[in-house]
Amino acid sequence: MCSSFLIWFGSGGAHHLYYYFQWHAQSCNAGEAYNRTIFAMNASNTIELFLEMLSAERGAACNTLESYRRDLEWARQMLLYFHSSLMTANRSVLEVLMIRMADEGFSPASQARRLSALRQFYKFLYTEGMRQDEPSTEIDSPRKKQALPKVMSEEQVGRLLDFAAAEAAVDDGQTSAVYRRAVRLYALIELLYATGMRISELISLSVRALQGDSRLLVIKGKGNKERLVPLSSKAREAVQSWLQLRNVGDMADSPWAFPARSSTGYVARQLVARELKALAARAGIGATCLSPHMLRHAFASHLLQNGADLRTVQQLLGHSDISTTQIYTHVLEERLHQLVNSCHPLADQAHQR
Repeated sequence: MCSSFLIWFGSGGAHHLYYYFQWHAQSCNAGEAYNRTIFAMNASNTIELFLEMLSAERGAACNTLESYRRDLEWARQMLLYFHSSLMTANRSVLEVLMIRMADEGFSPASQARRLSALRQFYKFLYTEGMRQDEPSTEIDSPRKKQALPKVMSEEQVGRLLDFAAAEAAVDDGQTSAVYRRAVRLYALIELLYATGMRISELISLSVRALQGDSRLLVIKGKGNKERLVPLSSKAREAVQSWLQLRNVGDMADSPWAFPARSSTGYVARQLVARELKALAARAGIGATCLSPHMLRHAFASHLLQNGADLRTVQQLLGHSDISTTQIYTHVLEERLHQLVNSCHPLADQAHQR
């Protein structure tokens, strides 16, 4: 039977380990299958315990849990191929995994996400006393190229909202499915741009959160953390128009603000994305890559362009760490540059030189 110890091949480091494991996996006899099965059973059960902890203690969303499950299952399968286990892998084996990801063409962002999942998993094992170490903590994260978010101009957002409002105003009868969809889409877009909500936060809003004439909306974000965001008068009007239709429909008793016949009980984000793109095409905006998340970016960027500070925008977006919000600093830098050029007493002289 093949042994499970690791051999370190001189100065070649993890790359030599990778090729050793490829040979090692191909040369093992059938008796090793039993050990792989035991490893798989233990790892799978522990993954489920880890996911239960994320759900119960951190309030992780379903999409987050599924992402963790996919990443950890991929790691579990690859470690079996290397005759190791998710439960027993050490730093050297995990470095081999990172090499494998790069060789398979995973982007730096995908590699970093999977490494983050492993770090959280091993931290859980260490905390629960299932391991005496955290083998992934000293592995460097691949450097991600930080792309600036694509931002719609204020004029583009204005055109989109005006077109959505015009379509929602064409009342051909409250029983018309087309009319109901138009009113719903207008409310969704107004809420997205007025609050900067994540699409997952918006579609899962409870109807109670929108009832009344409140000028503040309570949003439940990641980890069940709540934040208060002010609602504009136009957003409140769009919401009230939608609620009038919603409350006389066949799903009036639903707890969700935007109910649907789906497994979740509310409208799917993919449907919102499709309807938003179709609306942009009809409005002649030509934003083929327009998405609900772009309206969130527009919310943040337009606030900064008009004088809001970064810390306030962080709170409104629901970012736990301001470093996440700092992707928008290019907006602040441009505004400060314009401010100095327009207000500094020597700015005009500098331009004339």
